[in-house]
Amino acid sequence: MENLNHPENNKYQVIIYFENDDQFLDHFPTHKEYFDNLIEKGVIDYFTISLESNRCWIVFTALNKIEVSNYLQFTLSNKLWTVEIEELYVYESQHYRLPALQLN
Repeated sequence: MENLNHPENNKYQVIIYFENDDQFLDHFPTHKEYFDNLIEKGVIDYFTISLESNRCWIVFTALNKIEVSNYLQFTLSNKLWTVEIEELYVYESQHYRLPALQLN
């Protein structure tokens, strides 16, 4: 699962719907640490949470949806959360652009 240079890797958006309650807040530090680790490995491009809409968005680099599901196994064990995984057709961001040219 760690071969991010594989030519068949795709981008997948994960949307997690959750209840903003004590259980969510209790699990948050552990999940954040796990997702931070995947960001450092280049598996996750971004991870964001909205407490206003009780949703989390994550963009993964993976071979397929099964690989994304494998990364999410401990997150998916929470029965109060609903998870959607969608393959992205277009994914543009500042992250993938060359830095602006700065003349000295």
